[in-house]
Amino acid sequence: MKALVCKELGLADKLELVDDWADPELGDHDVLIEVKAAGLNFPDVLIIQGKYQIQPELPFIPGAECSGVVTAVGANVTRYKVGDRVLSMGASGAFCEKIAANEYAVFPMPQSLSFEQAAGISITYFTSYYALKQRANIQPGETLLVLGAAGGVGTTAIELGKLMGARVIAAASSQEKLALCKQLGADEVINYNEVSLKDAVKELTGGKGVDVVYDPVGGDYAEPAIRSMAWNGRYLVIGFASGPIPRIPLNLALLKGCSLVGVFWGRFSGEEPEQNIKNIEELWELFDGGKISPVVTDSFPFAQYEEAFNCLIERRARGKVIMTL
Repeated sequence: MKALVCKELGLADKLELVDDWADPELGDHDVLIEVKAAGLNFPDVLIIQGKYQIQPELPFIPGAECSGVVTAVGANVTRYKVGDRVLSMGASGAFCEKIAANEYAVFPMPQSLSFEQAAGISITYFTSYYALKQRANIQPGETLLVLGAAGGVGTTAIELGKLMGARVIAAASSQEKLALCKQLGADEVINYNEVSLKDAVKELTGGKGVDVVYDPVGGDYAEPAIRSMAWNGRYLVIGFASGPIPRIPLNLALLKGCSLVGVFWGRFSGEEPEQNIKNIEELWELFDGGKISPVVTDSFPFAQYEEAFNCLIERRARGKVIMTL
């Protein structure tokens, strides 16, 4: 089958698109999926460089999430049948024509979504919903600052934050990206390439600061974001898309009375599976009720995988980056 293979560590130019990769073996509890679209995430950029906490043995197929159609089921599968439209997620293996996945790592596609939309919802929406609901316990009327707000997880944080009743301030690096944030419902926007993030937040909040910071960026924006927090604020550590892991003066947490809160959806799903399933069921109701809709503005044919990766690496992406087969 056709597959995008990592044979040596590096950036996307080191990947190879092959036509002769062996078809996956179907286990008794697996479903075989004909992949229609796959979502590209920042961990995919790290994993092909050997910089992620999970590292498959070479050679391997990267890609954590995809959507498609079930073409076969294992002997003990009870949740799916041939012809079902599904999405799947795992550590790797999605950037290919066919994937075999355990039935409990597979979810029915929301009826309202296309394959392109569904391919990118698991990591982004699952992370943001868990972050805002369980980790931040965000309340109506609170102010939410979203960094990297036009990216894959950032756009979902805007949507979900508004649904939960928050006032949302979206911060991004260009006016084009901020225009998308406004379309998604952001109340205020900040171009942190043009103005001081700390000063802009201070002005927008009348000096009070924000109650929750959603930060998938890290780097140089972390400290000014913490300095912009209100008393009893919660700083959500989502990821480090800018590259460097920030060194935060811990006296700021003391002075602000704020909490630094880690958000690791992957571990949460294993530690608290029942709550995770409840979250997913609630998200599916929001999708099918038209309350939320995935943003896909950067979609690439599978053969243009280098351009897809570079769109994410160079921070040109608005919403989710998708590859279609």
